[in-house]
Amino acid sequence: MEPRLLKIAAEIIAKSDREHPADSVLRAELKRQSSLRRDESREISRAVFTYFRWFGWLDPQKPAAGNIFVAQQLAEKFARDPQRFSDDELRAKAVPAWVSESVEVSPEWLRALQSEPRLWLRAKRGQADRIAQALGFSWLESTTLLSDAIEYRGSEDLFRTPEFHHGEFELQDISSQAVSVVCDPKPGETWWDACAGEGGKLLHLSELMQNKGLIWASDRAEWRLKKLKQRTARAKVFNYRAVLWDGSKRLPTKTKFDGVLVDAPCSGIGTWHRNPQARWTAGANDVRELAEIQRRLLTHVADSIKPGGKLVYSVCTLSREESLGVADFFENERKDFTRLEMKNPFNPADLATRLWFWPQSTGGNGMFVAAWRRNS
Repeated sequence: MEPRLLKIAAEIIAKSDREHPADSVLRAELKRQSSLRRDESREISRAVFTYFRWFGWLDPQKPAAGNIFVAQQLAEKFARDPQRFSDDELRAKAVPAWVSESVEVSPEWLRALQSEPRLWLRAKRGQADRIAQALGFSWLESTTLLSDAIEYRGSEDLFRTPEFHHGEFELQDISSQAVSVVCDPKPGETWWDACAGEGGKLLHLSELMQNKGLIWASDRAEWRLKKLKQRTARAKVFNYRAVLWDGSKRLPTKTKFDGVLVDAPCSGIGTWHRNPQARWTAGANDVRELAEIQRRLLTHVADSIKPGGKLVYSVCTLSREESLGVADFFENERKDFTRLEMKNPFNPADLATRLWFWPQSTGGNGMFVAAWRRNS
């Protein structure tokens, strides 16, 4: 790696901590370094994420530049032969010790964590073949329920492509796409995306609803809703209404919904292959505190669902407390809801009331999904 680029990567690593996530620091620094070419920015980004992906093998007392070199060697060795790293070595070094108390830590999952993340796109309905050919270096997902998913393996800046600017595809992880498919909203229905963030799942819900009906989108951060507004304009999504909501008992509307999606804030353990620094900044206390928030969110939205309506709960984490623990709590609290059987988008023949999407199986983020129907 060129010394100039190595120096920038090391500076980014030095500035990154729990309060300053590496991806945010990276974006700010690359923006400041406006003279960098795109290939140089990619090389810096890869060096930073490789460092944190292999952090458990490194000596933090040594200079970051030297550790980046060691991490890159480990990554190359793993890419050639993942089995050269034993199950015991991965358990000891790939994740912190506390994780085994909360997550089913399998060798397959750990190897998925050490692999380079895959980049997924979602094309407009029925346009996946055309978009894949236009972008090149693309592979289509074969599952019928996820037929709009495209894996991109090229190096082009997708945000600069005319297809992106015309709203013909979105960058969206395949597991995130699967959540919207599980919701299965119908044209003309009224839905609430209660933790909408920047709108990734809302855009997909609208696509599935053929831009008909109404989707309420809420988030506690105004800046995220502003970003959502930009994304919906580009994607030509008009059947939504955005509103601030802090997750409290005071709901943003008295509307009764056919369906509510609670894609709740979580520890993000399911994204650790994509965001490796988070492995070393998250802790068991975060999991417990977030599980309490998730329980409150489900309890607060429940009364806004029509009799016969759906409640879908999803989190991009794999901890038992934030998945099964939250789902069990809700079922004990609300006897007027019954578990809803869902098709697994990755295997439509698989019907379940609770779904796990593991990175080693889906090629995307790890997620948990549960769903209920309110009794008539």
